[in-house]
Amino acid sequence: MSQTAELYRMVMDDHLCPYGLKSKDLLEREGLVVQDYPLRSNNETEEFKKEHNVRTTPQTFIDGKRIGGYEALREYFGKEPKDKDEISYQPIAAVFITTALMAMAASWAAFGSIFTVRGAEWFIAFSMCILAIQKLMDVESFSIMFLNYDLLARRWVRYGHFYPFAEALAGILMIAGILRWISAPVAFFIGTVGAISVIKAVYIDKRELKCACVGGDTNVPLGVISLTENMMMVAMAIWIGGKALFN
Repeated sequence: MSQTAELYRMVMDDHLCPYGLKSKDLLEREGLVVQDYPLRSNNETEEFKKEHNVRTTPQTFIDGKRIGGYEALREYFGKEPKDKDEISYQPIAAVFITTALMAMAASWAAFGSIFTVRGAEWFIAFSMCILAIQKLMDVESFSIMFLNYDLLARRWVRYGHFYPFAEALAGILMIAGILRWISAPVAFFIGTVGAISVIKAVYIDKRELKCACVGGDTNVPLGVISLTENMMMVAMAIWIGGKALFN
């Protein structure tokens, strides 16, 4: 016989508690029969909290025993609690996987094949643009994190504000395949400075820092991923610069 869970959550005209929905979904996925008790007003919610001596909703009861809110429910089912400070490569993986698929799609649309030289160029250019967007969403936070390790930004603080615009400009020009005399030097410069800065901070000074590559509010560690990003820009700059000279 399936276990029964009682779920008390806020369901109002102007507020539908997201954690209540997540709790309901988790309970159903775990195979429990959910008796859903919506709290339709602030007064009803406050009365419930006072009655059960709790400070927040939603609240889940399983077989008459109070489990607690959404995070307590996750712990009850043996799921690891989410640590906001935990190191994660997910943001950068999401960017590179998505841009790789975008490049393949564009290559297929343009040339009828997912694997082309132009597709490889687009992959790097798309990645530069997406990473620039992440930084541009909060330039100030990015620049603060950037100051932790970038050698040029430490000498010229405004470089941290200039960097995402330069990265976006180079990426856009590379996608279009125009003005290579601008995109190649810009990408080569910021990529080279970035690579040298990462090597010094991580491999010479042995510092453990967060990477500013996907913006200023992530827990991506500074290291091989950051170095790869910068080396990709350098390689792309050399490649398109060579094409501009010899074509």
